[in-house]
Amino acid sequence: MILYGKQNISAKDIAAVTEILASSHLTQGNAGLNFEHNLAQQCQAKHAKTFCNATSALHSACLALELGTDDIAWTSPISFVASANCAIYCGANIDFVDVELQTGNISIVALTKKLVEAKQLQKLPKLLIVVHLAGQSCDMASIAKLSQQYGFAIIEDASHAIGGSYQSQPIGSCQYSDITVFSFHPVKIITTGEGGATLTNSSQLAEKLTLIRSHGITRDPKSMTKESEGDWYYQQVSLGYNYRMTDIQAALGNSQLTRLTEFVGKRNQLAQIYDNAFKNSDFKPLAQDNNCYSAYHLYVIQNIHWSKKEKLIAFNTLRDKGIQVHVHYIPIHLQPYYQALGFQAGDFPQAEQYYQASLTLPLHPEITSDEQQFIIQSVLSLIE
Repeated sequence: MILYGKQNISAKDIAAVTEILASSHLTQGNAGLNFEHNLAQQCQAKHAKTFCNATSALHSACLALELGTDDIAWTSPISFVASANCAIYCGANIDFVDVELQTGNISIVALTKKLVEAKQLQKLPKLLIVVHLAGQSCDMASIAKLSQQYGFAIIEDASHAIGGSYQSQPIGSCQYSDITVFSFHPVKIITTGEGGATLTNSSQLAEKLTLIRSHGITRDPKSMTKESEGDWYYQQVSLGYNYRMTDIQAALGNSQLTRLTEFVGKRNQLAQIYDNAFKNSDFKPLAQDNNCYSAYHLYVIQNIHWSKKEKLIAFNTLRDKGIQVHVHYIPIHLQPYYQALGFQAGDFPQAEQYYQASLTLPLHPEITSDEQQFIIQSVLSLIE
């Protein structure tokens, strides 16, 4: 099976992990601090905090921005469910903003219209979680302008997008957001096995994120309510969770980070080959904004003429040939849990049309030229 996504582990990666396994600290040592420092430098952000996975990072980002009971958060319906679940974990109400069919990213037209209506109803969101689908940034300048007008905070769910850029600035620089979240799952651009991170330029938010991921516990005398009783002393000053990343994971991530530019460059080369191959066919790749350099976590093609039956036949035909095509994503509002909250089919028609038209092809640095040509020919043969 040609996998749709796959980690690329080098001898250097293995050596970095082995070094930690032979050390005195498997967690809460220097490897995590080093990874955070290098992540912040890579993304040109002031602070980076690592987490055990991206879902915990999203949850913590919501908490740090004080999303709570009866607050409202909005996100994209075209994402993994974690982008919406994180707000519900906080007791907030979740809603969705429809997407652009051509990119799968949040539509500025739909967002603007929804904000006007929400203001009239006095139901403006406290927080918008934007999703950089497949590795391409949303139109963050326009979103930031709307946030200033309507007063909502912004989290960038950049789980797909480390190594990409927007307006020549690295995704993760938080130029137009409060917090950016990355994922380091094995199918992502770089991996720590499981893992995630938050990036921010706010010292206050960084301090909150540090507390949230570690039980709300501090050893900093300046943050305590009374004088320390000794070197063993700590205080729980808020409610937190055990969301820490281990040094084993961080060492792998730090080693992988040195090849980030190589990985993203290779993904862009493979995407260009796909683009050229499908140029004059019924299969259209996601549109790319000139302001963006995509990290190309996913390569998605669309056929707007597909019926449900035809898409299923195409999917099964390619899988039978050993090509692990996928679909990213089933719109979140169509999931049974969210339909029980009141969402219905037809609520976000562009997202539903996107879902019906889209198919994800394998894309990762280990795909060979022969494998990619086999994928291309197999897809083109579907037309026949």
